[in-house]
Amino acid sequence: MITGGITKNTLINDLRRLGVKKGMTIIVHSSFKATGKVIGGPVSVILALEEAVGTNGTIVMPTQTEHLCEPSEHDANLSSEAIEFIKDNMPIYYPDLTPTSYMGIIPEVFRRQDGVFRSSHPHMSFAAWGKEAKRITEDHNLHYALNEKSPLGKIYDLSGYILLLGAPTNSNTSLHLAEYKQQNTFVKPKVWGVKMLVDGLEQWTTYDDINNESDDFELIFNEFKIQTNAVTEGMVGNAVSYMIPQREMVDYALGWMNRNRREHIGQ
Repeated sequence: MITGGITKNTLINDLRRLGVKKGMTIIVHSSFKATGKVIGGPVSVILALEEAVGTNGTIVMPTQTEHLCEPSEHDANLSSEAIEFIKDNMPIYYPDLTPTSYMGIIPEVFRRQDGVFRSSHPHMSFAAWGKEAKRITEDHNLHYALNEKSPLGKIYDLSGYILLLGAPTNSNTSLHLAEYKQQNTFVKPKVWGVKMLVDGLEQWTTYDDINNESDDFELIFNEFKIQTNAVTEGMVGNAVSYMIPQREMVDYALGWMNRNRREHIGQ
């Protein structure tokens, strides 16, 4: 564990030892607290990530906005009057303005950076910097927001990587892509309410999706790590971190879900 100040260059060297290379496309899940005392704060972490992959690489982060969901998703005890009041006064999603929900300080700072693109999905957006940033974030489908056409699917097509930088192993958003790829899905469909522009007017409408499940993500990670040689573990600053090829992990998770989710998911 590093007890003194951690610098941007410290982080770059740690990332290189973990396997981060120039030109890579990487989706990053992070815990700034776990990283330790970084001189320059989250800005230094972001700059280290970007310098590690270079201008021919791409950094992606989830920038989801759970606070824009239907009020009843957060509090089932709200009265109908309270729900309508909140819905009437809730703003729509603005990619350049709306803050993230529960994503941490690193994605929140990252999404504001000049040159970063943010996708248009009002609940499940991603932000990206670098060579493939525009391609990854453009045309983010409203329905089935994490499927093969989403930013996650584009990272998969680019043979990108997952970096868990001090983040818990159950926070791996890419595993949701496997849910959509299932030939025999056992996840229930779900209709989400969302406020957005419809014919130029702010209105509440709905979109179709699945009720994503993440309770088994930690188990999937642990079994994948044991059964393959694909996970690289190391320290970035003070954070236990993992570098994972996304395509290989999603393909593994797809098989795992088809074998194991029959009895406990979507019943």
